[in-house]
Amino acid sequence: MATRRHPTARQVRLGAELRKLRDAAGLKATEAATLLGVSSTQMSQIEAGVAGVSEERVRRLAANYACPDSELIDALVAMTTDRHRGWWEEFRGVLPTAYLDLSELDHHATFRHDVAVIHVPGLFQTEAYAHALFSYMNPEFPEGELKHRVNHRMKRKVIIEGPNPIRYETVIHEAALRIRVAGRAASQAQLGRILELSEESHVTVRVIPFGLDDFAGAGSTMVYLGGAVPCLDTVVRDAPHGTVFIDSQAQLEHFRKLFRRVKAASLTPEQSRDLIHRMAKEV
Repeated sequence: MATRRHPTARQVRLGAELRKLRDAAGLKATEAATLLGVSSTQMSQIEAGVAGVSEERVRRLAANYACPDSELIDALVAMTTDRHRGWWEEFRGVLPTAYLDLSELDHHATFRHDVAVIHVPGLFQTEAYAHALFSYMNPEFPEGELKHRVNHRMKRKVIIEGPNPIRYETVIHEAALRIRVAGRAASQAQLGRILELSEESHVTVRVIPFGLDDFAGAGSTMVYLGGAVPCLDTVVRDAPHGTVFIDSQAQLEHFRKLFRRVKAASLTPEQSRDLIHRMAKEV
């Protein structure tokens, strides 16, 4: 059984879900290893995502764990059999692994919800906006490094601009729309691009205006990615030490509720477009 030096977030998630099923069944790792005819070390590697697992073994474990959720098992099987090497692989060894993991999660997502408070959501950013943002946040980066990051961000937009777009809903605070990350012309172009995308049937844009009372959600920034089944959803948040992928059921439910609260506080899509139109004229 070959092991991986650097498992992806998706591979780690598969192992974690198998571990959750084992825990729910009340079995020890040694008992699960016996069911598969592998060593305890190999079982630990499977559950850590550093070793692969076959469809047959996933279904055998699920049967012995008495898991009744056939949709979840089918989704886990799909994760074991997927050998897709996406466009993000060209950036492997060039950009941090978290960038690639997010792109892979995007690729497999059934929907995506974003909350943006300070910056325009990455899927909406123009090349000029993204370049200005990366340049400011990382002034020591050489131009080549900036180019890779900007190119990666532009390619990530395939999930809403490509031939098979997913449902995308975002709530953006007015602050993110008014801050001039780049110059006047770039800001106008950025607002124009958001308006263009907001007209797409699979895209919903809502704005939280400055004048809203009782909004304490400045820390609500998130990326919420829908999985094949709800328990495989993932929340992505930026932290001081790097990108964090959240998948515990309690936390997922917390962020579902948080998104609903932020959404309820925002303007309607029509009101949001009107506000962005006015801002574009004022720039």
